[in-house]
Amino acid sequence: MTPERRDITIQPDLASTVGRVAPVRSRKPIYLDMLPPCNAGCPAGENIQEWLRLIKAGEAEAAWRQLVADNPFPAIHGRVCYHPCETACNRKDLDSAVSIHSVERYLGDLAITNDWQFPKPRRVSGRRVMVIGAGPSGLSAAYHLTRLGHQVEIFDAGDTPGGMMRYGIPEYRLPRDVLDAEIDRLRNLGVVFRQNAPIKDLLATQAEGNFDAVFVAVGAHISKRVDIPSADASRVVDAVSFLRDVASGERPVIGRKVAVYGGGNTAMDAARVARRLGAEESVVVYRRTEAQMPAHEEEREGAETEGVKINWLRTISSMDEADLTVEIMELDDDGKAVGTGRFEKLAADTVIMALGQRADTDFLHAIPGMSFHDDVVDVDPNSLMTAVPGIFAGGDAVPSDRTVTIGVGHGKRAAQRIDAWLNREEWVQPTKNPIVSLDQMNLWYFGDHQRRTQIEADVDDRVEGFTEVVAGLTDEEADFEARRCLSCGNCFECDGCFGACPEDAVIKLGKGNRYRFDYELCTGCGTCYEQCPVHAIDMIQEGRQ
Repeated sequence: MTPERRDITIQPDLASTVGRVAPVRSRKPIYLDMLPPCNAGCPAGENIQEWLRLIKAGEAEAAWRQLVADNPFPAIHGRVCYHPCETACNRKDLDSAVSIHSVERYLGDLAITNDWQFPKPRRVSGRRVMVIGAGPSGLSAAYHLTRLGHQVEIFDAGDTPGGMMRYGIPEYRLPRDVLDAEIDRLRNLGVVFRQNAPIKDLLATQAEGNFDAVFVAVGAHISKRVDIPSADASRVVDAVSFLRDVASGERPVIGRKVAVYGGGNTAMDAARVARRLGAEESVVVYRRTEAQMPAHEEEREGAETEGVKINWLRTISSMDEADLTVEIMELDDDGKAVGTGRFEKLAADTVIMALGQRADTDFLHAIPGMSFHDDVVDVDPNSLMTAVPGIFAGGDAVPSDRTVTIGVGHGKRAAQRIDAWLNREEWVQPTKNPIVSLDQMNLWYFGDHQRRTQIEADVDDRVEGFTEVVAGLTDEEADFEARRCLSCGNCFECDGCFGACPEDAVIKLGKGNRYRFDYELCTGCGTCYEQCPVHAIDMIQEGRQ
């Protein structure tokens, strides 16, 4: 009787297949770098995985410098970015996404505390670039253009730079000392700011200043209006003006009951600010459903936590001396909100209109050849140049989603294209590696490690003032969160391939230099490939490069 075999490894049936190796190697391993989904999802183009790696290595300042190579405002973004990188993060399907935004904020705050500054440009090009608008897109473009050696002057209509970051985002989300600290670095870098300087005649100002190129980055500061029959128009204010006045230090009298008409992030901010100004009731009136609401979920949840009520499927039809008349809506077969002819009353001392904004691009209409679509400027999607040579545009001034991070990304892209245009070169987009997915990785290597959460202020304390609601991470929490990164698609020197190779064909090249294969020894067995936790090794057919 043949004894039962107890081998763990199942031997191949050589009558019907081949073994892992053969007399002649038919395949070989190669090291590769894949694109992690967080990097791919970042509108500002940050190399997120790399600065997380540097934090894990105990090199916080190096991590900050890696981060600001792409985005000069980590302390701002760590607070106001809606972190699409986390939506893309592979780890969300393992336990929960890495809290990238909170680690970014940690680095930004650490840099402010330690007064880390940008290095001065190594070269001076002799070229001058005019930037119109000191919001996120204009500031980003100015930063990157200055680093490329160009002399940049920003013309801005406001008293102080920051654009909608200063006048649209409430201080409980973005403290002004944080905003000022990150903008001041640009002054130290050499960017010239010209405040209270709205542009009336762009071409004349460009000629007077001898500017070689222009980047238009005006914000969407003009509120869209809708006519509502009203007995007292003084009770109606637009959300942008309301938030701007509060950000400038004013405290408008709004009464005990406030209605906010709209469903975007600006509506949520206006409703939350109204609570802080003493409104006992702050109600958002929105004509569609919760699922159709354009406001980000965290903004809506923050508002509701602070006592803001939301009336779904409602639209304001008229106002009298004390009440609003609100029509009840319903969804038709196409999912469109339509009136039902049924009405109800809603008491409101003040109505804040938050129905969207348009960009202030009227000053561009006098330029021959410039083309528009509604309030935004038509640009080449690759170069971001308008129909007028040398005039580029980005941020809220062009067709796009209007967020701080997208604006900063536009500024970086525009700086690269403007630099190429000034040098009479054509910008060529570098080829990106394929994005690595979770199913390509070996999850046995990674244990469950729950996400660190940021402490939030008590609800009752929040509405008493404008102090920051969300706290930052401690050193230990930031380090722990960075270590949750899976290093998707990129070798992090775990030594797995080195230890697994039965032929000693993996050669260590020293810390930070990874490994190489000795193909004289390699048999192509694929052991290294099968154990690599992050899919940084692939097996290719022999003879392929």
